[in-house]
Amino acid sequence: MARMTRGEFLGFGAALAGGFGLSRTPAGALAGEQPAAQAASSADEPDLVVINARVYTVDTAQPRAEAFAVKNGRFVAVGSTSDVRNVVTPKTQVIDAAQMTVTPGFIDCHAHISGVDELYGVNGNVTRVRELQAAIRAKVDKTPPGTWVDAFMFDDTKLDVELNRTHLDEVAREHPVVVRHRGGHTSWYNSKAFELAGITKATPDPDHGRFFHSPDGELNGRVAELARNVFRDVGKRETFTPDEQRERGLSGMKHISRLLTSVGLTTVHDAGAGRDRILAYEDARRAGELRHRVYFLVRGEETFSGFKAAGLYTGFGDEWVRVGGVKFAADGSASERTMRMSTPYVGTTDYGILTMTQDEIYEAVDDAHAHDFQVCIHANGDVTIDMVLKAYERALAKRPDPNRRHRIEHCSLINPDLLRRIKAIGAIPTPFWTYIHYHGEKWTQYGDEKMQWMFAHRSFLDTGIPVPGASDYMPGPYEPLMALQSMVTRKDYTGRVWGANQKVTIDEALRIATINGAWASREEHLKGSIAAGKLADFVMLEKDPHDVNPDEIKNIKVVRTVVGGKTVHSLGS
Repeated sequence: MARMTRGEFLGFGAALAGGFGLSRTPAGALAGEQPAAQAASSADEPDLVVINARVYTVDTAQPRAEAFAVKNGRFVAVGSTSDVRNVVTPKTQVIDAAQMTVTPGFIDCHAHISGVDELYGVNGNVTRVRELQAAIRAKVDKTPPGTWVDAFMFDDTKLDVELNRTHLDEVAREHPVVVRHRGGHTSWYNSKAFELAGITKATPDPDHGRFFHSPDGELNGRVAELARNVFRDVGKRETFTPDEQRERGLSGMKHISRLLTSVGLTTVHDAGAGRDRILAYEDARRAGELRHRVYFLVRGEETFSGFKAAGLYTGFGDEWVRVGGVKFAADGSASERTMRMSTPYVGTTDYGILTMTQDEIYEAVDDAHAHDFQVCIHANGDVTIDMVLKAYERALAKRPDPNRRHRIEHCSLINPDLLRRIKAIGAIPTPFWTYIHYHGEKWTQYGDEKMQWMFAHRSFLDTGIPVPGASDYMPGPYEPLMALQSMVTRKDYTGRVWGANQKVTIDEALRIATINGAWASREEHLKGSIAAGKLADFVMLEKDPHDVNPDEIKNIKVVRTVVGGKTVHSLGS
């Protein structure tokens, strides 16, 4: 870029900002958003500039840059270091990136985040059964008999033995115990829990659920999907006053927000927010402790009914906390091997579990669509994805809306026909992006043929679908740099490649992690790229993902995370 005068450069930035059309409220935008042109026109004194950087803007009009300026939380100009230096004033904070890489802030389009379990729960994320027993025993010793002891974040395939009910009985005979899989769809219970729920080895499986048995026919402790509902109303639970509950929510949100931004996440789509979670966001924001932006999916009939009664729908809120879609779940889990497929798991006659019928999906979609909600249905298997698409196709035929962008959460196992139909209605799949790497030991139960069509970022891109990425944390790690590595290499942590045909390039992975994530929430006008007029959310990386060994991308350090022009994470601070 030829060197410009200060006035020419600021005028250039204002023109770019105005070119985004943000001076009026576009589809999906909200009242209260500051028009970009207005922000740019007041940029004679930038608050912040970044110079001497390797900037990957993810903006097709200007893919690479060296520097940019920020005013009032938005980018106001992007260009060369010499031009940006030209607008610096004594009041401007200047960050010399020293040739480090800068990208837009990363966007995780499906995660379950509260931080409460991480602060207060029994950590089941261990690799030895004796460690799990010790953690449970420590909680049992402080808990009155008859009261539930709850462990979270357990992963069955990463334990040194196959967990069984008897392992839990060894440390808790007078307390009901549940060990929740990090995937969120299966749990292990001890004998006391089965006794309180009245479940025996002769109890039949309920609809949409399963009690698992040992070869001798005895209950082995594992319970999947909706069969877990029998434990909801038995035993005593640890209780908290409303004030205590709210304080726990605030503390958890402060904690998890720090963790998320420390790895470069600037926006997270919360895939299941009820009343307590929504309060936690607002309380953390009021306390100045909400470091990341959130687009929350409403979950739970009571909460959803309240939103409908109040006339609220997708898009209400602001650039920090925004009402997203409504969330439903129609089948099982990829990591727990319960998702519903048209062919069975390797070496079995097990096709997985549905958690909604076709009629239930129709009813849920018709209602949410009629109330102007983006619909977001968890559907992992090809059978379930087909059922969800039928409901979306029907709803859109009755009440067309070309910009609704209904979502298929996870959308794990696809085929050419499903791809065609997703594209035809403008639906958005949100496949897992750290799973290939982290959960590699599980993929043998799917087999190589299925894995060529699972977490299919390449196929979605080739079909013209702006696919985003999603961790599903806790089920998958939330680190976006692990996600980039996983999508680019398709290697698990042992180095085995799964579905090499689904590899993407680094540049494609960056788009998936940024602008495509913004598309999934109808916020592409607002975030997802470094361009004049957009929110100044960006990350600074110690190394360029293009330059390192692809198997080492996850080890790149996030030096700085900036949200709205303010540093929310700085390495070493």
